[in-house]
Amino acid sequence: MTLPENKDPVLRVVPMPADANQHGDIFGGWIMSQVDIAGGVLAARRARGRVATIAVNSFQFKQPVFIGDVLSFYADIVRVGNTSITVYVEVYAQRNPTDIETVKVTEATLTYVATGSDRRPRTVPAQQNQD
Repeated sequence: MTLPENKDPVLRVVPMPADANQHGDIFGGWIMSQVDIAGGVLAARRARGRVATIAVNSFQFKQPVFIGDVLSFYADIVRVGNTSITVYVEVYAQRNPTDIETVKVTEATLTYVATGSDRRPRTVPAQQNQD
């Protein structure tokens, strides 16, 4: 398996020992928080401002994540509502630096709501061309 072509990761991170249990497996909650960050980056970009997570629609762990894996988070907007943005996030791990192996470790769909400075929902602006 390879990383998605013609796409840039929204986030790339390497989990450390503090992110793992006693067996060296990365905590699912740590991965969930990173997925939320990646999805939120894309949602905030599309909303052109603050967003808040309102739902984790689906979340599937496909493979374990280990200390030292290089995790790449790819995100796509799947739906834009009046105040909400739904984002699909895929996570790939690259491991074994001497003979790199790439595996898809997680996929999730999350929904964010655009909020104003008062932290109340606001309308998502119309799409503009972004280079």
